[in-house]
Amino acid sequence: MSRNPVAAPGEHDPASALQQALFEGIRNGRWQAGQRLPTERELAQDYGVGRAVVRRVLARLRDAGLIRQVVGSGTFVREAALPDAGEAAPLPVSPADLMAARLRLEPMLAEMAVSHGTPTDFEAMDECCRRAETATTLAEFEHWDAALHQRIAEATRNGFFVAIFELVNAVRTRDEWGMLKRRSMSVQRRERYHREHRELVAALKARDAVQARARMLAHLQGVADNMFGA
Repeated sequence: MSRNPVAAPGEHDPASALQQALFEGIRNGRWQAGQRLPTERELAQDYGVGRAVVRRVLARLRDAGLIRQVVGSGTFVREAALPDAGEAAPLPVSPADLMAARLRLEPMLAEMAVSHGTPTDFEAMDECCRRAETATTLAEFEHWDAALHQRIAEATRNGFFVAIFELVNAVRTRDEWGMLKRRSMSVQRRERYHREHRELVAALKARDAVQARARMLAHLQGVADNMFGA
């Protein structure tokens, strides 16, 4: 990423100072990869703006791939959010590579989340499901879909797996993945995904490791079949 992906808006925009401050803080290491940013309330107080302005700025940073927002936990700097100009290009991970890895990784994460997840984690997963179900655009649905799977990874309480899952979400933001997801999506399939998400979360809340693993695998296999025409 060789340029500022969230160039400051017009000078009369009350969000500009906050946006630039957050961008510079991430770039100069004040907030490092994986670190949580101040809360919306703290940012609003520190920069003298309303909560709505804070949310708008955070949405810009999120859409630019600099941060991730986790329901119930906060806002975190993404891994390698701002690589150096001389840094090697990212590995050429295709959507098919990603899905093959997810089919191996995520059933295991679901099983681990059964043992280590907390009621707060499960409540946040329910919220992700609700927000995905009420999403009015595919982009919004994809955001909450990714947030649910991210929350499951975080419920493992294993920093290594959470870091690995950052790479998963990074690839999901690429154009190739989005194009395949758009082409494969239909009203019926989206309803199926909602149902499968709810069933997966129910298995996690019931502490049923066998069912959680099986439902995650079946869900991802269905997504893969839809995307790649199996």
